[in-house]
Amino acid sequence: MVWLKRSALGFAGLVLVVVIVLCLYVMRSFPTLDGVLHTPGLLAPVQVQRDAADVTHIKAESSHDALFALGYTHAQERGWQLEFNRRVMHGELSAVFGEATLETDKLIRTLGILPAAERQLDGLSNEAKAALQAYSDGINAFHAQSGQALSPEFQILRIQPGTWTPQDSVGWALMMALDLGGNWGTEFARLSAAQTLTTEQLWQLLLPYPGEKPAARADLATLYEQWGVYREEAPVATKKVAGRAQSTGVTGQNDAENRSQMALWSNEFARNTGNVEGKGSNNWVVAGSHTASGKPLLANDPHLGLGAPAIWYFAHLQAPGLDTIGATFPGLPFVVLGRTSKVAWGVTNTGPDVQDLYLEQIHPEDPTLYRVPDINGKRAWVSFKTRPEVIQVKGKPDVNIVVRETRHGPVLSDAQKSHGEVLDLKKFVLSLRWSALDADNHTIQAGLDTMAAQSVGDLNKAFANWHSPMQNVVMADVDGKIAYKAAGKVPLRKPGNDIMGLAPAPGWDARYDWDGWIDFARTPQDDGAKGWVSTANQRITPPGYKYFMGQDWGVSYRFDRIEKLLAQTPKHDLASMQKIHSDITSVAAQRLLPFVQKVQSTHALAPAALKELAGFDGAMSADKAAPLIFAAWADELTQGLLTPKLGAARMKALYGKRHFRTAVEGILERNDAWWCAPLSCQDQSAAALGRALDRLQAQYGSNVAAWQWGQAHQALSSHNPFHNVGALAPYFDVTTPTGGDGFTVNVGQYWLNDAKTPFANRHAASMRTVFDLADLENSQFIYQTGQSGLVFSTRYRDMRDQWAQVQYRPLQMRPAAYTHSLTLKP
Repeated sequence: MVWLKRSALGFAGLVLVVVIVLCLYVMRSFPTLDGVLHTPGLLAPVQVQRDAADVTHIKAESSHDALFALGYTHAQERGWQLEFNRRVMHGELSAVFGEATLETDKLIRTLGILPAAERQLDGLSNEAKAALQAYSDGINAFHAQSGQALSPEFQILRIQPGTWTPQDSVGWALMMALDLGGNWGTEFARLSAAQTLTTEQLWQLLLPYPGEKPAARADLATLYEQWGVYREEAPVATKKVAGRAQSTGVTGQNDAENRSQMALWSNEFARNTGNVEGKGSNNWVVAGSHTASGKPLLANDPHLGLGAPAIWYFAHLQAPGLDTIGATFPGLPFVVLGRTSKVAWGVTNTGPDVQDLYLEQIHPEDPTLYRVPDINGKRAWVSFKTRPEVIQVKGKPDVNIVVRETRHGPVLSDAQKSHGEVLDLKKFVLSLRWSALDADNHTIQAGLDTMAAQSVGDLNKAFANWHSPMQNVVMADVDGKIAYKAAGKVPLRKPGNDIMGLAPAPGWDARYDWDGWIDFARTPQDDGAKGWVSTANQRITPPGYKYFMGQDWGVSYRFDRIEKLLAQTPKHDLASMQKIHSDITSVAAQRLLPFVQKVQSTHALAPAALKELAGFDGAMSADKAAPLIFAAWADELTQGLLTPKLGAARMKALYGKRHFRTAVEGILERNDAWWCAPLSCQDQSAAALGRALDRLQAQYGSNVAAWQWGQAHQALSSHNPFHNVGALAPYFDVTTPTGGDGFTVNVGQYWLNDAKTPFANRHAASMRTVFDLADLENSQFIYQTGQSGLVFSTRYRDMRDQWAQVQYRPLQMRPAAYTHSLTLKP
């Protein structure tokens, strides 16, 4: 028995040693927040202090040192976030994750994010280049000199951080433009759907903006059929018969079970890049004539994909000629949204059409050639521009690809598998013209210039350099001036263009080429004469506006609701700003609600469900059953109406982040017999409710009154990549129940193509700010995780509950006290 006791003691000792080692590692992984650190590269000492709201205050003797310290701090707190983002934009994920991320790497290499960033960096001012270099040096100095242990992500994946460069910061600005762009996905959706629908039906499925006729005058379905663009051997689920689509019952294979979770994550990124629905934000600015203080109030809540850590990091930068506070992006050396001592600003995504897909015809005898506009009445062909790319793949041989480019831009169909499932790639490929890739994209310059602004006029001048993505900027200064400006580049299209960028155009016809840009002085603007200005991704062009900017704006439900709430209160204050931020009334739900309330169903749970819906007013409350029943019914109804017309494979490819809500509204309100066939529209609604109740009963039980929207609609701030690792996800993800839906001011967009959590809130208010121009020290902020990106830190998720409850933290340049104080010395 002695040996057994000794073995037990030895094992216990081993466990103790492991625990001690882990504890020591956790302690070493925390950043140094107090004391002194020596950091080569600084010109003079810098104070880095944290206040009680956990805002980081950087006080330096030069802008060089302030931006160096910002880079250092970002590396301290968000080192893995920086490294992951660097690998994404370099197309180097597969070197770490293997074949699972190969499709994402191919897409990024094909787009040429880094080559474009290099061209754009060359065109920046010397001052901007110096700022980018100082910031990069700060990141690299931390990794070279700090004794802080690398975060668990580096340890688990066994990699070291790479070197950050000024080109990477420019590239990250491009990646944000890519995230907020989306027109190419909508264009391809129209091309795909036109294979089974007439053009009239196509515009009923993917509608123009409410109140407008389709800007594309061409008969798209007929043109694509005549040109022979579609792949004949593709599994077409429906076919046109006498202008009508009839189901053939063909379904697509589901191979998801054969993929790893990492592969699903990577494919999700590649598949959904270029889809715009749900990508939005709210902002509004109220003039002093409508506030209790007599000075403006400005509110902003950008809607972005929720991640852990958050995309934002709040900081205050102070140096001679520099004094600004607000939200920074790890990877960029400036305050993106915030204020100086005299002026504040907020932005939303404008969403103009700055991406066009072109059908490039391949030479029938030489696939290295594609067709260009005719020369002297004869067909002309030129060679693709090509460049080789080598992608390292963990555990596998390198993958060599050849990126092709046309006169319009990269051949996107070489990197998007969905294109090859629809197009005959032996005859046609799709190229992408995207404004953000142009060499004159100086968005970085504009971002740096905003930090010196002291008035609305100064901000307008700074945003003149803003290129991509176009943003709706609302501004207010301490003198009481408010303004709105659409900042960014939008292409002009020729009068003979009968497609107008709404669907892929023939690349060999010069009338579809862009024809210059809308001048910055002529982009939409507003001086706030009515007492306020608000934007929520709705159409921002005024009546009679001379230029076409696009037609795929966000539906106006959020905008209409914000306008109503602003008009209801004669004199606004901080409390009324909070009330608008927290609003969960879904005008979209109110529009469809009568159709489900009058359903007659034999389902056993239908009486209880209809009782819940009878008292439902469209408020998407987290603790109520009715919002969950409504959302599940709307999902089942959408699939029930559209799948027979599009086919299962095409529906699966298009549905999910594209909700088709406006199409369903139109079908029910018209009582459209063709879309509802083979049932009546009323029977489709009843059948959808039955399927929805089956789903909800299987997941939440038979007590309908106990169901809660917040159970299904958890805000999911997912970690890259450990959200996809079952054992790690509960520790690295940040979750909390939320109300709202994709159409409420307090937005909660969900991805219905996610089989596991279709109603999880994945795209929401990534942060909220309110700026009080009567006293800017009264300004407030919040976001959904915490400042720290280190999972062991108590500051990793400590803002979550305040964010969910629409509460705020102070955003002050002069806080009463600091909780931490660190000095960085050369």
